[in-house]
Amino acid sequence: MTGPNPREAYPIPGNKNVQFINNTITKPGIIIGDYSYYDALNGESFEEQVLYHYEMLGTKLIIGKFCSIAPETRFIMSGGNHRMDGSTYPFNLFGNGWEAHTPTLEQLPLKGDTVVGNDVWIGRRATIMPGVRIGDGAIIGAEAVVVKDVPPYTIIGGNPAKEIRKRYDPNIIQELLEIRWWDADIELINRFMGAIVSGDMEMLRQMKNEGF
Repeated sequence: MTGPNPREAYPIPGNKNVQFINNTITKPGIIIGDYSYYDALNGESFEEQVLYHYEMLGTKLIIGKFCSIAPETRFIMSGGNHRMDGSTYPFNLFGNGWEAHTPTLEQLPLKGDTVVGNDVWIGRRATIMPGVRIGDGAIIGAEAVVVKDVPPYTIIGGNPAKEIRKRYDPNIIQELLEIRWWDADIELINRFMGAIVSGDMEMLRQMKNEGF
């Protein structure tokens, strides 16, 4: 067993919707780990779902390895935020003298980088708001609107998204965060894939002990 080539943009032959995201990115402010995929509806690129991402703002979208991102998921970046200390209307965009009132970066409510951990599943039509951090192993329900940080191995849903439950007991969550199977060599992942997909902690501990 070798698994798919992580450098293929479209790892499933004949399928132009499922894409390993890191092979389709053209913008430097989007950083994606190996094997994380986006399932498009009509072949659109993942980048089309990253909105208001302006390079001059310096914020990044960072996604870890082995993430599953369903169709129509959207990431709203900080460029979508308007100044809020007075009128929220962006006068400067329309020129004709109004550009004199262009806000500085310090005057904009920038939220920083948006960060998604490893082995995260994001359901269809979810919306991730600027500056949110989603922990490893989290599950984001379909059509959720994520407005605040999500702890590792937590299931959330709704608008605004709220915690539904933890996936495991706290001690198991802590152990999984220490094992970090996604950082292992792919050969080791292939060998222990049965344990990874079933959550077999005994075998995952053995995987960790084998030296990664």
